[in-house]
Parts: sequence; structure tokens; C-alpha cells
Amino acid sequence: MFNCLIIKDTMQGLMRVVRSCHEKLKVTILQHPQFKSTSEMNKVFARFGRVISFPMVQSKDANGLIVAESSTMQQKGLENTTVADVLMIKDEEKGNSWLCCQTNDTAYDAIKQMAANNIGSLVVLKPGENQLIAGIITERDYLRKVIVQDRSSKYTRVGDIMTEQSKLITVTSDTNILKAMQLMSEHHIRHVPVIDGKVVGMISVADIVKAVVDQQTGEVKQLNQFIQGDYY
Repeated sequence: MFNCLIIKDTMQGLMRVVRSCHEKLKVTILQHPQFKSTSEMNKVFARFGRVISFPMVQSKDANGLIVAESSTMQQKGLENTTVADVLMIKDEEKGNSWLCCQTNDTAYDAIKQMAANNIGSLVVLKPGENQLIAGIITERDYLRKVIVQDRSSKYTRVGDIMTEQSKLITVTSDTNILKAMQLMSEHHIRHVPVIDGKVVGMISVADIVKAVVDQQTGEVKQLNQFIQGDYY
């Protein structure tokens, strides 16, 4: 129950951050002395009021050379950021957006794999080469169904303690990140498999928090560059 309250509070806090972001940007623009006319402010609001896309911006690299920065997830805005964008970032940073085990693996091997990779869940696949999802196993499953029940982790199979597929809340790669956030908040869960016919990834509360923070940081950076005249 305590963990559920933490997840709910975290998600509600993120929702408040998202809702207030554009208002804060508008206040910043209104207070800036550069924008004295209504037409100038409307031009900025049209670009940043709903942060959909940004023009190419130029900046200097470590050698003082001017380089063009391409569009990133930070520039898209959360309204246009999908689960696929988050998975892409995870792939770039970690080399793989999800790890797995099979139903006939032991709980010991599963939790050992989680510890080795500093993660809190694994996708559980059915035996075979088709990579069909059977469920997921989390640290919470291990705690409640092995440790608390005094079972042997080396003799307990993952299939006996996992959250089964029929009980899973899932998303697709084109699900909006705000929708994924809402699902996690409503169902008090921390991990959501991404299914496009078959498993393509897994996102967590931590992934969503990072996406929100990175995007908000990107919006502030882009606004400052716009105000300082870095945009063409």
C-alpha cells in the first residue's frame, strides 16, 4: 500500500509539472523586456505555447565551430512524445530497452539478473523462439511470493510467481507518454511492457520521470536561446 501511494504521488506530481510548464513559459516571456509589442509576444506564444517543434538552432562546439542541432525528444513536447521515443533513448544509453527471462528459469536467476543490471523487472517469455510474452516478474513479486512465503528462490520457477499476461497493463510504441503516465498512476504500477504484436520494450516510472525532466529542461533551454536571438 505504501509503494502504491508513492507511485500515485509521483505521477500526480509529474502531471502538475506538465500542466504548469506552458504557463511558466508564458510568464517568462511576458516578463522579458525584449518583447514589448503584442505581435512579438504572440509570435513566441505561437511557437512555445504548445511546444510541438522548434526550428534548427545553431551553437558552438568545443572548438568554437558553429554546428546545427537537430530535433530531439526534448524539442517535441510531451504532447507529441511517444513510448517509442523513450525506448529509443533507452536503447542509445543502455544498448537494450528491455531484458527477459523465461517461465522455466528460477526466481534466483531472475533476481540475480535484475541485480546485475540494476533494474526492477524482467519480461517473462514463453519457452521457444517466438518471443511470446508470458508475463513480467518484478522485485515486488519476488519479495511477496518468495521471501515473505519463505520459499526457496533456487527451486521456485519464474512462471509460479510472475504477474501473468492476462493481468498485465500494456502499451504500444505509439502510445503517448502522458497516457502511459496516466495508466501507471491509475493502476499503481511501476513497469509497463510495450507490445507491438510482440514485446518491443519495457518502460518504468523512472523512464517517464527522466523523459519529463529532460523535456522540461529542453523547453527552458530552447526558450532562452530564442530570447537571446539564437534562432534564425
